[in-house]
Parts: sequence; structure tokens; C-alpha cells
Amino acid sequence: MKTALFAALVVLAAVYVAVWVRSILRNTPDVWRIVVGFVTNFFDTLDIGSFATTTTLFRLRGTVEDQLIPGTLNVGHTAPTVAQAFIYIAIVSVAMPTLIVMIAAAVVGAWLGAGVVSRWDRSRIQRGMGVALLAAAVLMLLTQIGGLPLGGDALELSPSRLAVAAAVNFGLGALMTMGIGLYAPCMILVSLVGLNPKAAFPIMMGSCAFLMPVASMRFIRERRYDLPAAAGLSLGGVPAVLIAAFLVRELPLGAVRWLVIVVVVYTAVALLRTAARERRAAVPVPAPVPGPEAA
Repeated sequence: MKTALFAALVVLAAVYVAVWVRSILRNTPDVWRIVVGFVTNFFDTLDIGSFATTTTLFRLRGTVEDQLIPGTLNVGHTAPTVAQAFIYIAIVSVAMPTLIVMIAAAVVGAWLGAGVVSRWDRSRIQRGMGVALLAAAVLMLLTQIGGLPLGGDALELSPSRLAVAAAVNFGLGALMTMGIGLYAPCMILVSLVGLNPKAAFPIMMGSCAFLMPVASMRFIRERRYDLPAAAGLSLGGVPAVLIAAFLVRELPLGAVRWLVIVVVVYTAVALLRTAARERRAAVPVPAPVPGPEAA
């Protein structure tokens, strides 16, 4: 069953690459975009996460317009995430029926979510990303202070618990398309239903590896992503994943996580303030009512 899952992932990845590889060749990214891809995916492989950090770096230099960030995150991080999925599904044990059902639920959620988010206007995307980043910061904080549930030892879920877990993963897949990463919420979900916390890695990476190409195709079709930035994330991200997974493996990242939390909160507040300011500017000013002397 694991071989069949790998085969399906290879086919999906190949189809995804075929959709936009020609566009990448015509839109070579600059060094900054490739560096962002390398840095964010390197730390993503070591459990920091990539969506919140990428959003922060993009907004730091105005690399991508706000309304294109969700699509760019999903399109650009797909290839590195597929690489992580192959690694973690291969080395971490979890029952295949549980893994497959969780992945399928996330894919359906992402397909529906991408169809909604790809049609949102700039202000709504700014507000959505602001809220998503604040939620991500809270989850990072809980991870940092040990406030997450400990989980159990199970590697397989009963039908009733699997149904609940799949429903929640459906929602998390939809949220992925708005720019909130899956790792921290998936870790909480896995722990709450009694699975071994290590099972979060193949479930999360597998879910992302299947849902991101599916969601990305909708963003690509709607042209709601920045191609050079997405190409930079992919070109820098894949080697970063391999280096982090096979050469580095582990680093003392406590201080880095605190810095990421602070910067993510700052970015979330900036997005929400920008959305509020642009919304006020867009409200039409009523024309003055003519006085009696004008009659």
C-alpha cells in the first residue's frame, strides 16, 4: 500500500510539474527569491514551518503583492514539500489506512478552499492572511512552551476517531490555501486523537504533498500567484530539504523560533492594518447636499 501511495505521489507531482515547468523556464527568478525558498524550506524541514516565514520575507521587501501570496505559497512550496513527503513517509511508521484517509480529506478541503480563496479580493486576502498568521503564531508559541497535548502511542485510529480526524484535516486542508501551515495544527490533531506525535510528520507532509499540487492548479488556472517568486521557492527549496534532512538533521532552534514568532505577529498586524486602511480609503465620500442658495 505504501508503494501505491508513492506511485500516486510521483504521478501527481509529474502532472503538476508539466503544468508550469515551461513557465518557469521563461521566468527565471532572481537570487533573492531563490534564497527565500532555500531558507524557508530548510527550516521547514527542521520543524519551523515555511508559510508564515515566507509571507514575512515577501512582505519585508514587497516581493509579492498581498493578493498573490496564498497562491504563490502553495505553488512554490509544492516541490519541496513533495520531497519532504517522500522522506517522512518512508522513515516514519503509521498505519496506511489512517494515512490515506487523512490525506484524502485534506486534498478535498484544499480543492474547495483554493476555489474560494483564488476569487477573493485583495482586502479579504489581507484580512484572511492576518488572522491565519496570528493563529500560526499562537500555535508556534504553544509548541515553544510545551503547551501542546502529549499524544499517545497509537499508529492507527479506530473508525470513529478516524472520521473525526479526517473531518478536521479537511478543514486544515482548506486553511492551507489561505496561507496557514499544516504542521502545528496537524500535530495538535494527531496528539488529541491519541496517535504517536511522530505520526504527524507523514500525515502532515503526505497531506501537503497531495493537496498542494491540487490547490496550486486552481491558483495557476486563475493566475492568482507570482510566477518568479514561486519558481524561486521551488528552485531554492528542494536542495534545502535534502540538506536539512540528510546532512543537518537537527539544530538548536529555540532562539530562532522566538524570533519567528515575533516577526510573524508583526507581519500579521501589518497585514490587518493595511487591509483596514485600504478599506477606509475605498469607501466613497458622499457628495455634499446643495444648500437653498443653490436652488
